[in-house]
Amino acid sequence: MMLHFIRHGDTLQNIADQINLENPVYIKEFHNQKCSGEDYISEDLVVGKKLFLPDSVTVQNYNSRNDAPFKNPEKNPKLNFLPVNSDLKYKVNIKESSFDNGKKSENSFSYDFSLKWIRSEYNHHTFQFSKTNFSNIKEKLGDLASGCLQSLNPIRLETNWEGEIEAINISEKTLKNFPKIKEKLLDQFPDKYAKIYIDEFEYAVLNQELFQKKMNQDWLLKTFFAPIRKPFKNGKSHFKIFLENKNSEIEIEQKGILNNEVDEVVLSQGLMSDDKENDFTGKYILSAETGLIKSLEITNSYSEYDVSYSTEMKIDQI
Repeated sequence: MMLHFIRHGDTLQNIADQINLENPVYIKEFHNQKCSGEDYISEDLVVGKKLFLPDSVTVQNYNSRNDAPFKNPEKNPKLNFLPVNSDLKYKVNIKESSFDNGKKSENSFSYDFSLKWIRSEYNHHTFQFSKTNFSNIKEKLGDLASGCLQSLNPIRLETNWEGEIEAINISEKTLKNFPKIKEKLLDQFPDKYAKIYIDEFEYAVLNQELFQKKMNQDWLLKTFFAPIRKPFKNGKSHFKIFLENKNSEIEIEQKGILNNEVDEVVLSQGLMSDDKENDFTGKYILSAETGLIKSLEITNSYSEYDVSYSTEMKIDQI
């Protein structure tokens, strides 16, 4: 048995972490069995009072009960990825904002996307992916960009068994017809600046390595197909993702959240460690049976050269 005097900031959880006790409720149980009446803990810890803590052998005995909250099966979900015969449609809403010298600017837009399973072979799944119905794009450049993207529909995606993208390809039919596609885009957007953009777009389309790189920077693709299905241990799983500021890679900590819907798995995400330049939160709702995403919400904020940026994205199945 060990004696501890309660300090400011002490909680059952952080004390349990210090002595490697998995379930913090046993601190109160052990103490109340050993203490006098005046030191009995009914609810909160009281600063300055004694706290009797279990020794290492007793801690091991408590841990052997395997009843710590983080060992709850709902907090350690086994996530499937079973997309066979799926044909899904989603609505995407994105809000981008920046704050510079007291001036705030915002840009919001939305679009739909479809994801249709085609086949499974050689340890990967193949899908058709399309973006459509762009709205609230106010600038001409936005219309041009969305028009260029939609001209490539459908794009072919290949994922591994856990739903992570392995390849992004333009269909042979689209590549074959691209001269006509480009001609149509030039007719639709006839000014000289649009021609520069379309020429650059053509170069990216015909350069597979560059096309893959640009597509992998797409916020939808890198969050919807993020490695969220990694195994959980003690209520947590971890994965890395590249964000938009300087392509910095951060580590995300993911937790399973208890909920009343037996057919859903809810995941909460945050940064693995404190980061003064980045702030990231996420919430995913998946089908418990197939592991396919029903909805997700992502917020990412960062600062660069004294300018603050923020991206909020919400995706819902329709």
